[in-house]
Order: sequence, then C-alpha cells, then structure tokens
Amino acid sequence: MTQSQMEETKVIVFQLKNEEYGVPVNQVGSIERVQHITRVPNSPDFVKGVINLRGIVTPVVDLRTRFGLEELEHQENTRMIIVQMDQMHVGLVVDAANDVIDIPQEAIEPAPEVVGSVEADYIKGVAKLEKRLLILLNLDKVFSNAEVKQLQSVEG
Repeated sequence: MTQSQMEETKVIVFQLKNEEYGVPVNQVGSIERVQHITRVPNSPDFVKGVINLRGIVTPVVDLRTRFGLEELEHQENTRMIIVQMDQMHVGLVVDAANDVIDIPQEAIEPAPEVVGSVEADYIKGVAKLEKRLLILLNLDKVFSNAEVKQLQSVEG
C-alpha cells in the first residue's frame, strides 16, 4: 500500500440542487428514506421537526433551507442522512444520497471563501475528482453553538 492510498478520506456523497457534497462516513449513522416529520412548535426555521428513528427522537434539518436554497417537495430520491453531531443524532434532508467514495488527500484543496450560496465556514475543502467537484462539509460548523443548543432542545 502506498502512502497516498493510506491517506484517503471516505465520504458519503449527496446532492443538493446541482452540487455534490461529501460528509465523512464516520459521522454518518445511516441513510433513510424521508418519513413523516412531526413539526415542533416554536422550533427554529431550519428545523423541520422530529422523527422517531428506532426509538430515538431525532431532529430533522432540511439542508436546502439551511444553505439558503429554495425549498423542494420531497422526491423519490430524497433522503435523510443521520449524522452524529455534538453527542446527538441529526437528520439532514438532502436531494439524493449518491454513493460512498474514497478521496485521496492530494485531491482535496482548501475551502474557497465562498462556494455557491454555502458560506465558507461550512466547507472543509473541495475535492477535485476527474470530472467531479465535491464540496466537503465540516459538520461541526454547519450549525452555530446557539443553533446546536436549539437542536438539543428540540431533541428533548
């Protein structure tokens, strides 16, 4: 095994609008079809509600709303990626979850100041893979500390 093979990042690739994003596979618990979401009164705008996922009350966030993209009706390919953040599970609604890939470290470039409508703080880097550009999200910065506390209050 060469040095570059050892320095790969495994990510779950998902789609929002026309862009592909990646989150580290070690932060992903599962990928689910969108199920009934129970709206929680007085929750932040970016929180769509909660689901009961195998006995765990899980807050659900629509990443389109979070990133300032127009909302879209849920489609056949719409998925919910369950991620682990700050000792809690959060469901991220995305347009589609495409695949799992290994990204060599040398293909990852630092985050530009702004990529599309997503603020640079959310972005860990951009992976250039042959004909694909993949935006790598930093899940720890998708939500502010205050927003994480709001999510925790929704979680119960």
